[in-house]
Amino acid sequence: MRFRILFFLLAAALCGRAAELPVVALFTTGGTIQSKGTHRLTLAEYNESVVTPDELLADLPELKSLARIEVTEISNVGSGNIDAAKLLKLSKAVTAALARPEVAGAVVTHGTGTLEETAFFLHLTVKSSKPVVVVGAMRPFTAISRDGPYNLYNAVRVATTPEAVGKGALVVLNDTIHSARFVTKNHTYHVETFVSRELGPLGFVDSDRVVFYRNPLTRHTAGSEFDISNLETLPMVDIVYGYQEASAAPIAALVEAGAKGIVYADSSPAFAKAFLAAQARGVTILMSDRKGAGRVTLSERVNARNTITADNLNAQKSRVLLRLALTKTTETRQLQRIFNEY
Repeated sequence: MRFRILFFLLAAALCGRAAELPVVALFTTGGTIQSKGTHRLTLAEYNESVVTPDELLADLPELKSLARIEVTEISNVGSGNIDAAKLLKLSKAVTAALARPEVAGAVVTHGTGTLEETAFFLHLTVKSSKPVVVVGAMRPFTAISRDGPYNLYNAVRVATTPEAVGKGALVVLNDTIHSARFVTKNHTYHVETFVSRELGPLGFVDSDRVVFYRNPLTRHTAGSEFDISNLETLPMVDIVYGYQEASAAPIAALVEAGAKGIVYADSSPAFAKAFLAAQARGVTILMSDRKGAGRVTLSERVNARNTITADNLNAQKSRVLLRLALTKTTETRQLQRIFNEY
């Protein structure tokens, strides 16, 4: 009888301790972190099957000491298959989860190929100051040296850290915390692929504690003007890459296909007339760059062309912001303001 009483007391104490843990809303979308290969040395071409959210959690029992995890599967696809419908669904779901008082933060698993785009979209649209942490892996679930489980563990640590509040969407891989605004994928397969080239990371996830050293100053999340609550789709915006002897054919084709905006990463002599024709049909033209660092400044010449500049956003992130900006306005000065502030 005494042992039975002790058992129930211990069980009650453990339940009480679990109830005191913060809640983290986990949203899964797929990608390498949820992929399997044919054997433990398969580090590429590993989409043999997919890992379910339940498998992710069962593989990482250490999470039970950090938080109570509530999981929602948005999709289970490679990052190249993330589209506007999935982005809108994800952002709305994250905002709804973070509105609950008991939820401390959100974690999103994602393929690394377009991870920076989804993270930036969440940075611009989630209506909460609570942490939103986007995480992925460079090696599949089955690899001998997989990085996914520890990345996910660290993402939950960051999501439950009070210092992460108010910093917008974050990207956590390889023990490093980046702002979604500044991070980009820098290498095709190395685990240290994500970098914030000019400004560096916000902090680190070390074994003893989560450390932050700075805050992003651009507008984001709770301070963003973008409202997607009633949106079911986003304007079509595409990217054209400039190089020697580049043809204007893609520009004309995109206009005919219904593009509302075109981002160009460097120019070509053939682009000028095509852009004028596109603008005459109401298409917004935005100038980015292909070099990966530095601001695209607004010169008198560029301003006279009625063209918007991307500041230091790369082409893929410029596209994300322009799609949202075009839901607010098509007026050039207002669009430029948005790119200056975000």
